[in-house]
Amino acid sequence: MASVEELDQLDSGMGSSDARSPEVKSILPDDNDDEEDESLVERLVGLTEMFPEDVRRLGNTLGSSLCSFVKGLYGFSCSATWLFFSSSAILFAPIIFEVERAQMEEVQRTQQKQVLLGPNSAVSNMGSPGLPMSPPVQR
Repeated sequence: MASVEELDQLDSGMGSSDARSPEVKSILPDDNDDEEDESLVERLVGLTEMFPEDVRRLGNTLGSSLCSFVKGLYGFSCSATWLFFSSSAILFAPIIFEVERAQMEEVQRTQQKQVLLGPNSAVSNMGSPGLPMSPPVQR
């Protein structure tokens, strides 16, 4: 096969630009395969050279400040969440336990009335717990 230089020297009447055409490039072996690919870090370092030192310093300062701000915000949110939930557990748990205890005592009283007076008396007396029960009417 012909090399790129040989194709450049050939004159097909169309000028020397036909050697760089897509058709010719697809036929020619790729010379760029021998070069090693750059890593992302190498490319970024290379890109920093096109900016002035002041711009690079400003970018570094902004990036560091943003990183510190996010870390501080995360730490604050963790502390605030811990404080909120631990305080609410300490403050509201006794109230919840007392309400549950009162409900259990009411259920026990209802069951005790049901055992002593029969199933119908506990249901009919629920509306007025402070009033004494009237005796059943016999016929």
